[in-house]
Amino acid sequence: MALSPNRLQQLNDSGLLALRLGFGSMFIFHGAPKMAGGPDAWTKLGKSMKHLGVDVYPEIFGFLASFAEFFGGVALLLGLATRPFAFLMFCTMVVASVMHLREGDGLGKSAHAIEAGFAFLAILLTGAGRYSLDRRLRDR
Repeated sequence: MALSPNRLQQLNDSGLLALRLGFGSMFIFHGAPKMAGGPDAWTKLGKSMKHLGVDVYPEIFGFLASFAEFFGGVALLLGLATRPFAFLMFCTMVVASVMHLREGDGLGKSAHAIEAGFAFLAILLTGAGRYSLDRRLRDR
């Protein structure tokens, strides 16, 4: 039994919604303590940039990573500014992946960041789908 193109599109949009809701809620969970941690936590987190050769402004980079995780999670849940936030979250996961690998954590500890990075890249490429505020605002 073949599915109609309309039904396939509905399934694709439902799949994007499930992906956004799952990753969005988990990244709110991961990002909230980082946002609440304040400058000390941001500085510690931002020092991960040294693995990319950046040794300046760790507090700012840590804040940006915390911001991307928490507010990116909110944006994914809503499907609002999805592509820009997916890009920020993808970049954050690249840094996290490189940090884990360079610190000798291996794939076991790097896997979460690598997998999430691929999910954010997919969302960046596909957009939020039909069930999103992005679509609702665009269609106005």
